[in-house]
Amino acid sequence: MTPAPLAARLRIPSGPLFFPVTAYGPDGAVDLDTYRLHVRRGVEAGAAAVFACCGTGEFHALTPEEFEGCVRAAVEAAEGRVPVVAGAGYGTALAVRYARLAERAGADGLLAMPPYLVRAAQEGLLRHYRELAAATSLPVIVYQRDNAVFTPETVVELARTEGIIGFKDGLGDLDLMQRIVSAVRTEVPGDFLYFNGLPTAELTQLAYRGIGITLYSSAAFCFAPEIALACHTAFRTGDDATANRLIDGFYRPFVELRDKGRGYAVSLVKAAVRMRGLDVGEVRPPLHEPGGDHVKQLARLIERGQALLEEDR
Repeated sequence: MTPAPLAARLRIPSGPLFFPVTAYGPDGAVDLDTYRLHVRRGVEAGAAAVFACCGTGEFHALTPEEFEGCVRAAVEAAEGRVPVVAGAGYGTALAVRYARLAERAGADGLLAMPPYLVRAAQEGLLRHYRELAAATSLPVIVYQRDNAVFTPETVVELARTEGIIGFKDGLGDLDLMQRIVSAVRTEVPGDFLYFNGLPTAELTQLAYRGIGITLYSSAAFCFAPEIALACHTAFRTGDDATANRLIDGFYRPFVELRDKGRGYAVSLVKAAVRMRGLDVGEVRPPLHEPGGDHVKQLARLIERGQALLEEDR
């Protein structure tokens, strides 16, 4: 664990938030050497934080032992230069187990994934995340998506909970998010963090910025850090012309391609990492690899994104 508080390190990031893919070898086992290289390259390329073993990192496909090994490898590769946040999820007991493994591996914080399968009431969700936050000394970011959707009143209670420092939105309901931000600002003054956690978040970040949410996850940084950095700089400096050019020419077409296959938010990213020269292996089932024509379209999109950067020089 690095000594500086996680919230302070994330509040004004110097670059995109990096969600590395998990590398597998030819036999399907986790390849920690390649994973360390992937993380190290991301940090050196300008990532402000590493979110290890989260959605893009196939948290769902890792055993507890593999998870701990990957988190430890990410911490080693980051070398304290940026914080490392690890995923934690499933039911409360397993989420607590993963949280403790992440703490033992040296993580700086947790991204709390939705509970497995069940659609719980607000009271149950609040109890789940409070028990998770109390289980370790690691600060927690709660991830809203799928079966974990919160009312503004519940997020106020989360913000009042010791150890919970932020809220990541993967739902995309901006009306709800505005009400959440407003309620927490009114009831719990302070520096509670918010993140745009939609897949390919750059596409929607101008809208999120409009309600004061400046932090976002970047899966594109895994395979096109130069494009992701340029877009992040454009958002940070208010250069909407550059942001819109990258959105129109790269991010929107990428999202349209991503939406052609279930699970492409992970498998398409992993294919792109391999395309850029790092063999991180294929996704594990139940995800599947993108089709050949989609891979060709992906290659053309990356070329197009790089050409857009050349136009700016």
